[in-house]
Amino acid sequence: MKKILIADDEHKIIMTLEYAFKKAGYEVFIARDGSEVLELLKTEIPDMILLDIMMPNVDGYTTLAEIKRDKNLSGIKVILLSAKSGEADIKKGLELGADDYITKPYSIKKLTERVEELLTDKQ
Repeated sequence: MKKILIADDEHKIIMTLEYAFKKAGYEVFIARDGSEVLELLKTEIPDMILLDIMMPNVDGYTTLAEIKRDKNLSGIKVILLSAKSGEADIKKGLELGADDYITKPYSIKKLTERVEELLTDKQ
């Protein structure tokens, strides 16, 4: 079973994504900020991380940089999900190593398809 980590501080988004990915056959892990993501990665290595940028404590950019810096974690696929839609924000996310950058609001169907594409490319 493929594992996905959803990191967002908005409860409704977490609930919606958790439902969609469990229905699609994923084992789902939840984090509400970057520090929870980094803590969880000490015990679980997901295939994919859906990472919000604007979160309390440790933001998505910092979290992404930490993940990509760690050789044991750097192979995890990461999609940034954010309301920040500026060109500079997107560029920064991709330069830090995100596999994709999807702006909110987004289609759950298209997001699940994109996750599948990226995980299929991984094999």
